[in-house]
Parts: sequence; C-alpha cells; structure tokens
Amino acid sequence: MPKAKSMPQPFQLAACAEMLWLDRPMEWRAARLAELGFGVGLWNWPGLDIDKLIATGASFTIMNGYLQGRLADDDGADMLLASAAETIQVGKRLGVARLNLHGTGLGDGGIPIWQHDVITGSMWLKARDTLNRICDLAEANDVVFTLENLNPLDHPGCPFGSTADVLSLVSSVDRPQLRINLDLYHTQIGEGDLIRWCEKCLPWIGEVQVADNPGRCEPGTGEINYATVARALNDLGYRGPVGMEAFASGDPEDALGAFRSAFTL
Repeated sequence: MPKAKSMPQPFQLAACAEMLWLDRPMEWRAARLAELGFGVGLWNWPGLDIDKLIATGASFTIMNGYLQGRLADDDGADMLLASAAETIQVGKRLGVARLNLHGTGLGDGGIPIWQHDVITGSMWLKARDTLNRICDLAEANDVVFTLENLNPLDHPGCPFGSTADVLSLVSSVDRPQLRINLDLYHTQIGEGDLIRWCEKCLPWIGEVQVADNPGRCEPGTGEINYATVARALNDLGYRGPVGMEAFASGDPEDALGAFRSAFTL
C-alpha cells in the first residue's frame, strides 16, 4: 500500500528563544532556531545585543511590545504608550512581526505589577481607549500589536487576562493593528475547551502560542492533544504563526521535533 502523503505545513512554526538552551547566548539560540527552520520569539529587549540578533538572519515573529504600563488607568496608559513607542523602534530594527501586550506589566516570576480581581465598567472603557491609542501608534509606524491572555494561577490578578476578556477587548476595538495572541497553555488552565476558543477568536488571531500542561513543556508532555488542536486550526482555515512558548522537558531539539510533529498535518 502506498504511503499516505502528508499535507503541506499550513502554519509558520516559531519558538520562544528565551525558554530554550538556557545556558547559551540569545543570538546563538536565535541562529540555531533559524537553522532548524523556526521563527524566533523574544521577551523584553533590554540586555539583548540587537546587532548580533540581526546578524543571525533569523525571522523574529513576536516580542514584548512594551516595558512598563497598563491598560486601564490614565497614568498606566501614558506609560504604556511611551514604552510601546520606544519598543517599536527596536522591533522594526529586528523586523519583528508582532509586538505583544498584556493587561498590565509583569514583574518577577510573571506576577502582575498592578493586580485587580474586579474589573469595573470604567476600567473596560479606559482599556478600550488605550488600545485604540496603541492602534493609532501602530498605524503610524506600520506595525501590529497583539494582546495575550494569561492564566490566573501563573499570573494572579492580571486585569483582562482571561481568553474571554482578551477576545472582548480586541473584537470591540476591531482594528487590523491589534490582534489576539491566543496562548492555548493559558487558555487550558483558565478555561479549557481549546478548539471552541480557537473558533471564537479566529477572526482576530494574530498568533497562536502553545505549551503543554502541567509543566509548560513541549507538546506531548501533558494533557493537551495538540495534534487534534492542529487539525482543528487547519480545518478552521487558520494559516498564521504557531509559536512554542515552552520549556524543553529534555533536549531542546527533541522538544522542537515534538512540536513540529504535532503541528505537521
């Protein structure tokens, strides 16, 4: 019997360089990911040698689009806009495709700096206004921002952290300069029901990020059936990037192989 042909890879695969080869310089990690055919995700840019990263020739898919600030109050919004304006210039040097945001800045261990368990109506309106200001800035600089969902266990008290909240904000702004960074690791912990959330968020997704749960390691190490998720994303018509934002349970190249296998149809 002839061997069934696999379908062409429908997704651009990338991986977060911050979480792999932890003993290597960041430019080495970026170069190795590029050699292996992956895009490269980054977190914050201070401390990175931007010239060395550019010299790797890697494709940088996403990085944090701010260093400080928050969505839902005047002072925080002004800080966010100023920080985003500075970060845009670094991102443009690297050719980063998407600049990532959260409801508030994150401190040590990913703990939100500004924690709120109850979001008021005025906070919703202010967050939407702030995101429209971000879109104005993005439009003027020809860049795209994403808003990422975060789970309440790893990031307690993060305002607008749930998948539902992120979808509500991004869809209400509904501008091409703002997309969803749908992190399915966070969705699994916060809400579950991954495929239906993919379907709900689909018109606004800018990137899908993945890690297995528990442990936040590569696909195949936990409870999530990522091969089924990949088929569902393909059937929904998603053709955007999928980034592994996960630690390696063992050898990083084996982890990347498991990720690629789960998302190759």
